[in-house]
Order: sequence, then structure tokens, then C-alpha cells
Amino acid sequence: MGFPRFGPAGIPERFLGPLPEFPAFLRSEGLDAFEYQGTRWGPKPQIRPEEAIALGRRASEKDVLLTIHASYFINLCGEDPIVMASKGRLLAAIEAATWMGAKAVVFHPGYYGKRSPREALKLCLRSLSEVSEEMEARGIRALSLRPETAGKTFQLGSLEEILALSQSLELVRPTIDWGHVYARARGSLRTKEDYGRILGIVEKALGSEALRDLHCHFTKVEFGRKGERSHRPIEDFRYGPEFEPLAMVICDMGLKPVFICESPLLDLDAQRMRRTYEYVKSKNKFQT
Repeated sequence: MGFPRFGPAGIPERFLGPLPEFPAFLRSEGLDAFEYQGTRWGPKPQIRPEEAIALGRRASEKDVLLTIHASYFINLCGEDPIVMASKGRLLAAIEAATWMGAKAVVFHPGYYGKRSPREALKLCLRSLSEVSEEMEARGIRALSLRPETAGKTFQLGSLEEILALSQSLELVRPTIDWGHVYARARGSLRTKEDYGRILGIVEKALGSEALRDLHCHFTKVEFGRKGERSHRPIEDFRYGPEFEPLAMVICDMGLKPVFICESPLLDLDAQRMRRTYEYVKSKNKFQT
């Protein structure tokens, strides 16, 4: 991939066409990534196979990279019945992703509950290993599982935990949600150096290939004592993190990540992020 990609997490209300035409809509806005939201799904895909196939075909024609966000109701750290249901929901997203030709399935791994973080991580790893084995049995190898850094302190999803899962299983790669990293650390992500430090941790844990294959979420976040409260528009100056310092680091390091915008303004803020990146890139080029 020769350039960073930008796109929304979901479909904005102002798009009124059929789902397979959404990639063309994104291209008309200068965007080239889309994370389909399967966040309310149960144990079966809630999209018809023919519609998913049509979406994937149109995305390929328009060079729009597809990913899918699995159900919010996944907890791979819970009791056995909960874990079993959670694996079913994750497999539903995986099945739909294969229909679409999506590159990754993004998901929240779960909650600590009454378990220690170490115990929860161990259980989550076992559950993900079973899902990976099922993917292998189905011959699914061109799809990565992308556990996401979590914004709330009671969720399994610190950067270190997501990297540990990624180190342990071949099909697992991280989703770095920068707003969640910011909220979980109560606002500590502010400067180029802060972003660079996080990317350095990822590279040390997973190697330089992980940086070349980086999948990111970004939005501004309101946070409280327990972490994330709500997502905010990119231009809301009252909240962080800021995108420009991250764009500067991305340019400096020559990285080409996928940026999925989770702002309430979806595609509009994805366009703002792209413009910020292009401004920073042009500024760097002028200075050199």
C-alpha cells in the first residue's frame, strides 16, 4: 500500500443509496477505507451474502479497503456460556468478512470482571486460539483478527494486552484506537513524542512489519475517572487527542496506516484527517 487510507466507521445518514454503492460515494469524497459495522449482531451475520459480495466487488473496483467491526457483545474473558456465545458472534463477523473480501475483523476482547487482568488475558488468549483454529479449519487465512485497544479501564484492552495477544497468535494483529489510548491514560497522549513512543512499543513487540500493516481508529474522546465517556468531533478543541502530531510522526516514519474515523461526523472528519495529513506531508516536503 503506497499511502495512508482514510474512511469512516459506518455509513453517514446522508448517504441514501444501496449499500454496494457506498464505496463509490466514499471515492467521490476522496476516501478509500470503510469499516462496516456489525456491532449489533448475534450469532449469525445480519447481512445477506449477496449484498456482502456486491459490496466487496464494488469496493475492489473503487479501491476501497474493507474491514468489519464485530459485535459489541463479545466477552472472551467471561464464564463458559458467555465465551461460547461471544465466539459465535465473532465467527459471524468473520463469515461476513469472507463474503465481502474484507481484510480484517475488529473487535473488543472483553472485560476483566472479577478476574485479575492476568487471568482475563489468559482466558482471552485461549478463546482467541480456538477461534483461530476454527478459521484454519475453514481455510480462512487472508483475514486478520484485530483486537482493539480499549478506552475504559475495566475492559481488557491496554496496549500491552493487545500486543500480547498479537504476539501469541499468527492471525492476530492490533487495532490501535488512539482515542482509547488517550482516554485510558486520562489524556497523556499529546505530543509527537507521545505518539512516537507508542509506535516504538508496537515495533519492539511485533517488528517493523506491524508498523507497515497498522490499522488505526481515531476520534477525539471525552473521558472520566474510568476512561472513555463519549466520542467527539475532530474540530472540538475542548477534547483530545489531536491528529496533527500523529500525522507528523506518520510522515516522519514513512508509514502508510489505515485510519478509520469514529467521530460522530464519520466521513466529514475522515476528510479532515486526510487534509491534515496532506498538509503535514506537503510541509515536510517543502522543508526538505
